[in-house]
Amino acid sequence: MTGREGGADLAPIGNSPVVILVRPQLADNIGACARAMANGGLFHLRLVAPRDGWPQEKAWRNSSGADRILDAATVFDSVPSAVADLHRVFATCPRPRHIIKPVLTARGAAIELREIASRDLRAGVLFGPERAGLDNDDMAHADALVRYPLNPAFMSLNLAQAVMVLAYEWWTAADPTPPRTLMTNETRIATKAELENFLEHLIDQLDACAFLRNLPKRPGMVRNIRHFFQRGEVTEQELRTLHGIVTELAIGRRQLGRLEDPDPATERSAAMARTAADPGPALPERTESH
Repeated sequence: MTGREGGADLAPIGNSPVVILVRPQLADNIGACARAMANGGLFHLRLVAPRDGWPQEKAWRNSSGADRILDAATVFDSVPSAVADLHRVFATCPRPRHIIKPVLTARGAAIELREIASRDLRAGVLFGPERAGLDNDDMAHADALVRYPLNPAFMSLNLAQAVMVLAYEWWTAADPTPPRTLMTNETRIATKAELENFLEHLIDQLDACAFLRNLPKRPGMVRNIRHFFQRGEVTEQELRTLHGIVTELAIGRRQLGRLEDPDPATERSAAMARTAADPGPALPERTESH
């Protein structure tokens, strides 16, 4: 059963904490926990007195390829024996029950677990059975409690979800992925020189079609147009597309000739565009007083 072929090529990543499932009831949930652990780079799984014994084929079927975590899982008959070789132990607890211990969020626990691991100490996290969670005797073996700050009107998580939250925080605590990126695929972010080249092209054509004919307001209108394009990270591909649009508009205007009696709807659209770019009344030039 535990020698099944297939599954992801999983192995311990550094000194990661041990996930300890205390009296788990369903093999499906154990498999789902292994799947969550694999997502967060956790590998070491311990089971304390699983209700239906171990191993159980359903766990492998529900692990989505996290077979090796289940293959390496160890079974203990009590919490003290499961934590005996560890230096620090945390316990998940949705409702602290008159216990005086430090209480951490999942993120806070992940930060402390990373610090513990950096000192070559071994740590583990206790997760209670599906129906009632850890009891007071279980939590008496922990140094600190972990409580997730969720909607106080509904804080119910299943076992695998609880493991997933901690595994995610463990992984992201050391993950260098920036919180925001721009997907550019085959193109790249345009340089300021490329953007300036496009803006010169655009403004040249706006002058040619008399969009910027109000000379006192022209500098402010040009600045507003520049602000629009400078706000974000325009890609080189997008600039090439915009160049093409401006060029085709100019070609079309030359082919049709400068329309002396334009279509009323077109004129209204142009007027609205000029109004949007209009920075307001032009300020008079300042003169020096003596």
